[in-house]
Amino acid sequence: MTVVAIDGPAGVGKSSVARAVARELGFTYLDSGSMYRSVALAAAERGLSPAEVAPLIRVQPGDRVLLDGRDVTTAIRDPAVSEGASRAAADPAVRAAMAAEQRRLLAHGDWVAEGRDIGTVVAPDADLKVFLTADPEERARRRARELGVDPTTVLAEQAIRDERDRSREHSPLRPADGAVVIDTTDVTLPDVVRRVVELLRDRR
Repeated sequence: MTVVAIDGPAGVGKSSVARAVARELGFTYLDSGSMYRSVALAAAERGLSPAEVAPLIRVQPGDRVLLDGRDVTTAIRDPAVSEGASRAAADPAVRAAMAAEQRRLLAHGDWVAEGRDIGTVVAPDADLKVFLTADPEERARRRARELGVDPTTVLAEQAIRDERDRSREHSPLRPADGAVVIDTTDVTLPDVVRRVVELLRDRR
């Protein structure tokens, strides 16, 4: 069993890097963010709080995200769901439920898991821990291109979310002990992927 933990804020390329590294290594990809998005979607649909719904659902994360067997890959990318996911992720009860589910998944097989607290909370004993970062303006530009919106708006919303993630009492966003920090601002995706793969191979 091998686990690669890739953490960092929004817009640094976590998902793209993690997917590509998983493909390169033949590992399974785990997108922890999709699990929080699924909680937010289920809470909105059922009229429950995220804390109430989190223990009741089963999320299968990956390239296609299944919520209790239903494909919600597109639905969880709705802006309202994204905002709900950010709030849900700040709830200790939701984080505890999702962390437990993520640990259950990571206990078997080889994984590349990405999120905000994989290396610090979910898998502190991961074989490799990486923390991606990038210039805030570049992160906002990337996110704006992805969503087709104004970068200035994204930058303002990003600053609020970053502060929320860094300052929350439970599982604050920070590099894990022993994590390798990689700045992706002026680095191509293939170069970042190559660096992560080399780091893992050097440790084997």
